[in-house]
Amino acid sequence: MRILHISTRLILGGSQENTVLSCEGQARLGHDVHLAFGPIYGPEGSLLERVEKFRTDDGRGITTHVVGHLVREVNPRSDYRACEELRRLIEVIVPDIVHTHSSKAGVVGRRAAWLHREAGRHSPARPADSYGKATDSIQTVLKDFAQLSARVGFLLGTPAIVHTIHGPPFMPVEGGTLSRLKIHARNWVYERAERYAAKRCDLIVAVADAMTREFLARGIGKPEQYVTVRSGMDVDPFLNAASGETREEMRRSLGIGPDDFVVGTVARLAEHKGHDDLLDALGDSMKLDARLKLLWVGDGWWRGRLMERVRSLGLESQVIATGLVGPERIPGLIRAMDVLAHPSYREGLPRTVPQALLCGVCPVAYDCDGTGEICREMETGRLVPTGDKEKLRDAIVWLKDHPRERAEMVERGREECRVAFSAETMVMELEKVYARAIEVARR
Repeated sequence: MRILHISTRLILGGSQENTVLSCEGQARLGHDVHLAFGPIYGPEGSLLERVEKFRTDDGRGITTHVVGHLVREVNPRSDYRACEELRRLIEVIVPDIVHTHSSKAGVVGRRAAWLHREAGRHSPARPADSYGKATDSIQTVLKDFAQLSARVGFLLGTPAIVHTIHGPPFMPVEGGTLSRLKIHARNWVYERAERYAAKRCDLIVAVADAMTREFLARGIGKPEQYVTVRSGMDVDPFLNAASGETREEMRRSLGIGPDDFVVGTVARLAEHKGHDDLLDALGDSMKLDARLKLLWVGDGWWRGRLMERVRSLGLESQVIATGLVGPERIPGLIRAMDVLAHPSYREGLPRTVPQALLCGVCPVAYDCDGTGEICREMETGRLVPTGDKEKLRDAIVWLKDHPRERAEMVERGREECRVAFSAETMVMELEKVYARAIEVARR
């Protein structure tokens, strides 16, 4: 098949890594894979170099396309132009599958693919007299064939359309009256846009069952459109430490002592990722115990503000911020932790939770969206009500004081994640999704 993936930004992030792994796995299976994305900028890094370097054993790569007006922010003028750019790209590529990712690229990309499909479906048949001086019977056959082709032409070189929900676009309603009104308005716009786009695709992939429930509750799509496919990853680097990246080696390189208890995060330093909640929950305890430390892996627009708050609390020596790191360094940095904290207010199913379990590190997380499908309370980690900072602190302290139970939870989760979250499993599940999507498009 010829497959076109569309993503808003190719930054270092969970949904983008999912998309790139899908592209690589599909190319290895022999498919002709294309990846379209908007301009990349800012402190969040890029996966473009990895995509451009990738080659299959027989030398094939992934064809990339930059869509100049595909931007994250809602901008009617840019969004219209991005749709036109994608529609023209689809006309040139002629993919069998268009697979969109996340909300902005999902809405704009599905509209572009659907417009292309509709153009093929409703293209007028050539008039009979255009076939020359054929006999009346041949003219009749040709005319009938032209009319049939006009009906099913969208199957001949136009795509089945698939969309993946990596996380909800809807923001938590919080803050003062004006802030809450703005968030309500924004969510209303995204809800209508997602309803519109769901009618213009064949299947919707959710990385967690919770995403399916939330979107259906908002009237987005139909139950038969949804299928859950876990967000895959290359599990081997998390299961097996590379040279120089054992727990002890990584802790030494970071200046972490053998008796320190490290609570780590792997997330952009951005809104709703919960870094402030960790400071609120653990700040007093950290002042009383210098061995309690935070390890923040990642970068983002909130870095300056967060680090200024750390300084104001007098915790500079106990908060280690790595800044932006490549994906290849993530397994080693997770191994340096005692607990992986993920107090995020907005998720699909966070990849860092299964990554921590694969590394042998116990997660503690907010019970947000699909997180509880892998971080199950007292079974594979500690699950805390979203926004409850007191219970977040209590769960971390409990994990610190119960190393045996912590190890038992990790072992249960590790075996589960070994298969469920492998990139190979994800790619093979997507093969089934694509076959089904083509059948839906034909019907």
